[in-house]
Amino acid sequence: MKSIEEHARTYRLPETTTPEDLETRFYTSSATFLTFGCKILMAGYFWNGPKNPCYYGAVYTFTASDHSCEGEIRLTAVSEVAFEDNGHAIAWAMVH
Repeated sequence: MKSIEEHARTYRLPETTTPEDLETRFYTSSATFLTFGCKILMAGYFWNGPKNPCYYGAVYTFTASDHSCEGEIRLTAVSEVAFEDNGHAIAWAMVH
């Protein structure tokens, strides 16, 4: 089982950032973000080879009471499995 740090390196995810910076960094069709209470849920796309699932889920948690787009967030979970679509990746993130 990979650690959060290993997943962060694989998917090029920052471990600490802000929602604004995170969304700007992945501002393409390669990621979907949802604010869910004190968390930011992410479904990201990572090419995994032809005919292989290519979506992953990630969860960031606000580190303080500032839940604005400039509040600090920290990566707290990244999925082990790749998903067929971003909906399943977000569903995984909602549980974690």
